Amino acid sequence: MEIQELTRFSTSFIPKYVDNTASIEPIDRLLILSYTRPTNLEATLYEPVCCLILQGKKETGVGDTIVNFGVGESLIVSHETPVVSRVTSATLSQPYIAMILSLDIGLMRSLYEHVGSNELDLGNAKAFNVHKTDQNLIDAFYRYLALAGNPTEEKVLGPIILKEIHFRLLMAPHGGMLRRLLHHNSHESNISRAIKQIRKTFKNPLVIPELAMEVGMSPSSFHKHFKFITKTTPLQYQKDLRLLEAKRLLNLKSHSVSRTAYEVGYESATQFSREYARKFGVPPRHDLGPV
Repeated sequence: MEIQELTRFSTSFIPKYVDNTASIEPIDRLLILSYTRPTNLEATLYEPVCCLILQGKKETGVGDTIVNFGVGESLIVSHETPVVSRVTSATLSQPYIAMILSLDIGLMRSLYEHVGSNELDLGNAKAFNVHKTDQNLIDAFYRYLALAGNPTEEKVLGPIILKEIHFRLLMAPHGGMLRRLLHHNSHESNISRAIKQIRKTFKNPLVIPELAMEVGMSPSSFHKHFKFITKTTPLQYQKDLRLLEAKRLLNLKSHSVSRTAYEVGYESATQFSREYARKFGVPPRHDLGPV
């Protein structure tokens, strides 16, 4: 199946645009996102996902690494990763359209156990990676989307096609990090455990030697592999989590700036305001919701 056919089919699901944006989740775990014009850089946290671009182009960056990808290419994100991203190509007549599938790591693990590590090339260790999407994977996405609106087919066939999609992602050229993540006692699986711990306790002081010991690594090895895999340091990762949570609180809860700073783990509201402005380009008061 060609990407253009999937694009035409997905377009039929896109709702009315509001402020040049439209999104819908027509079936479990699958989001269709569309923009009619380029967007500004936005900081966000990527969960493990596969993002398949059907139309337009996007730029995603973490640390010093910038990835540009477009029609027919897919991005696999294996770890929870703070990123900055923007749509770089979109018009009213040719809007940006992407399918974003939330990955089920538990399902990946069961597939990995069935295939066996001896059958898999572990590939390179990148927390997010881009590659041209295989025709079989495009076809699987089409068949999964085609179940939308039919509860019986979605219930019976949905898990089967989802399993196929996860299998094809696991075996894909850019699925190397997924394979490494599932490889028992690999550096990648250790770092994944560390990321979960940082996310769970991001408001607390981060003590690297203790965290490294908890995942069975020396502090130097932990820092080296964390930076190699995530393209950022553990402390910067924690800081990004704090700032993203602060932005959410300011937008949704209308907290004061100082209260927000303390709620996300900062001891100094001044330091918080400085780092917030450096991260988002505006002071925290700019994003404060209406009182």
